[in-house]
Amino acid sequence: MGYKLNHVHLVCRDLQEMIDFFEQNFEARLVAMKKFGGVDGATIDLAGTTINLRVPQQQENLTDPCNCKIYGYHHMGITVDDIDAEYKRLSDKGYKFSMPPKDMDETLRIAFFEGPEHITVELLQIKG
Repeated sequence: MGYKLNHVHLVCRDLQEMIDFFEQNFEARLVAMKKFGGVDGATIDLAGTTINLRVPQQQENLTDPCNCKIYGYHHMGITVDDIDAEYKRLSDKGYKFSMPPKDMDETLRIAFFEGPEHITVELLQIKG
């Protein structure tokens, strides 16, 4: 059997804000606006990774992201070429980092920040 991750699907309150976040910060492109289970959604492409976004369905009771993380989701990781430049660029835009760039070992440097609706994003720079 061959396995490959097909997509990540996020539920968000403000669909356009989440689309803008990925487009403006990570050069993602909008593939299509669509419906998922009858509610508004979108598919975006982030360097070959599909991210599906949708608003909550009427019967869904989402955890308030201001109080805690949604069960099962921790963070998403995005590889960048220059983590220090990204840290400055995103900080200048007002994004708050819970962990500024840090060397994990001689091959990996990481940082974490909070995106819209309290999603956690990890930036990774693979040092070669």
